Amino acid sequence: MAQQTEGATHFGSQEVPLADKQLLVDGVFRSVARRYDLMNDLMSGGLHRAWKAAKITALNPPIGPKPFALLDVAGGTGDIALRAAEASGEGFCAVVCDINPDMLAIGRERAAKHALEQRLTFVEGNAERLQFPDRRFDAYTIAFGIRNVPRIEAALKEAFRVLKPGGRFLCLEFSHVDLPGFDRIYELYSHNVIPVLGRIVTGDADAYRYLVESIRQFPKPAAFADMIRAAGFSRVSCEAMSGGIVTLHSGWRL
Repeated sequence: MAQQTEGATHFGSQEVPLADKQLLVDGVFRSVARRYDLMNDLMSGGLHRAWKAAKITALNPPIGPKPFALLDVAGGTGDIALRAAEASGEGFCAVVCDINPDMLAIGRERAAKHALEQRLTFVEGNAERLQFPDRRFDAYTIAFGIRNVPRIEAALKEAFRVLKPGGRFLCLEFSHVDLPGFDRIYELYSHNVIPVLGRIVTGDADAYRYLVESIRQFPKPAAFADMIRAAGFSRVSCEAMSGGIVTLHSGWRL
């Protein structure tokens, strides 16, 4: 991860004050909200569906009446929460927390379409300062969102705080390709194809240039695992997928 100066962080390739990054990220996702899920399909060739399915398998929500409360952070469009609800029993409920109201509006629409609005709650909130009480949730998930948080350490501490003892943290995030040859192909694709797709589909190439740069700035899996441990989690592990394009990070509050 690139070094940060005191009170500063990176927004793409630019160093910006920490206080400014959240506003800039909000602008990115507000711009692309309505086409966000379509772009995920196009950028990944549909692979994001398999990655998310693997995350739900790891989550393993109960399929019976046993109560199970999930907090899905930065999950505004409801993709992870909907998948978890469909894989679980009647005891399952989820709170989707996102800082972007435009993404949350889409999530509410999707929940209503799937007749799951009674089991999914959508709340506007900041990952660094969650509004929920201590030890509230059985699991905390975040997919492709933690690299956009200005203070990642604060978000991880909040994740630990709101989990019950025995609760699980699961984070799916873009990572660093480590296959010789494939890494170069992926780099060329990321910098030359993804922004063009973004311009065609959403009308905003700059938003997807930021997303590509944010992946480069995110810590490598071993370094991020150390951050998860520093937040208090135990049995921390990481699983690379698709040659390292993404990594599924796991930790437990014991």
